[in-house]
Amino acid sequence: MFWYECLDEKVKEYLPDLKLACDEPMSRHTSFHIGGPAKRMAFPASRAQAVLLAHFARECGARALVLGNGTNLLTADEGLDLLAINLSQSLTSIRRTGECLIEADAGVSLARLADFARKASLTGLEFAHGIPGSLGGGVCMNAGAYGGEMCQVVEEVTALFPDGVRTLRGDELKFGYRHSVFSDQSDSVILSALIRLRSGEEQQIKAQMEELLRRRKASQPLEYPSAGSTFKRPAGHYAGTLIDQCGLKGRTVGGAQVSEKHAGFIINRGGATFADVTELIRLVQETVLRESGVQLEPEVRIIR
Repeated sequence: MFWYECLDEKVKEYLPDLKLACDEPMSRHTSFHIGGPAKRMAFPASRAQAVLLAHFARECGARALVLGNGTNLLTADEGLDLLAINLSQSLTSIRRTGECLIEADAGVSLARLADFARKASLTGLEFAHGIPGSLGGGVCMNAGAYGGEMCQVVEEVTALFPDGVRTLRGDELKFGYRHSVFSDQSDSVILSALIRLRSGEEQQIKAQMEELLRRRKASQPLEYPSAGSTFKRPAGHYAGTLIDQCGLKGRTVGGAQVSEKHAGFIINRGGATFADVTELIRLVQETVLRESGVQLEPEVRIIR
């Protein structure tokens, strides 16, 4: 029996209300708009469903991929022999649990979470308003922008590990640059996070968000599909500057292009394939290493 047949049986028996799609195109669920069909894609409606689904995936020998808004993913065109667990449709609740505390499910978008904080006159999440990902993805990679990072506001994270559900705090989260304990453990599933903010003034928070959005629109190619910054910032350098200095701005492979607006972004100009983007990533890495001696490491997560 194939893993997906085993999974189908368990879902039918124990999770009859779970939305489960067969051969679901990943291009519909990634900001790059690239990717072939995932053998199965599930949309759990609750934390309990997500936990049980992950347990079934392990029992059936399924390779699992957890995704929110798919904003940091590049997935293969030929399809993926895996179970994609999509948290962005239903695991999106936000609750104020204290004067300066917000608890939110992993699938909620960072933009919506930041807006919730603004309306509650809580400051500290302004930097996240323009980050297109979900809370779970933002925690996993310690997303950041304009001097802010998730590690500055995350109090604790509840996640599913192979040995069960645990809540981690402080040093247990192992936050670093675009890194956390969850990025080291691909079999973990972030379920929710507790965010600690500070009291503020709503109009000032709104003004800061609008200013950061203006700066983002002015400097980033938001009009094209992409996965955000393609490469991590190398120590002592900026990836976009190195790429620009190597004369790679505007370089294309098929439908993929090094953005003419910001060299740190590889964009889908139209019809770009997985092969186009990965070849352009390889070309950029090879050229920058040869010209500057700096090895660029992809920030985008590549799934084959």
